[in-house]
Amino acid sequence: MKERFDLLVEHLLKGNIFLPEAIEILEKSMIRLSLEESGGNQCAASKQLGIHRNTLQRKMLEYGLGKGRTRARRKPIVTERRPRRPKSGAA
Repeated sequence: MKERFDLLVEHLLKGNIFLPEAIEILEKSMIRLSLEESGGNQCAASKQLGIHRNTLQRKMLEYGLGKGRTRARRKPIVTERRPRRPKSGAA
């Protein structure tokens, strides 16, 4: 495994790929594969990658993978309110 990784590093260096770009390529590939293997389950993918789920979601948004957050945030239920009556009498 180490030999294959060393060959990859050598290939990246010869291809004039800088470290930030290489990191992005590696992260995108690992995240994409982990999500595929987990059937899109972000919690399982984050555990497999060894990162927090929020970090996974941030990286997904950063790299344009999926929708990031799949569930919509719940909005509070708004009810119609009656106008308040002025208080009567002395306090």
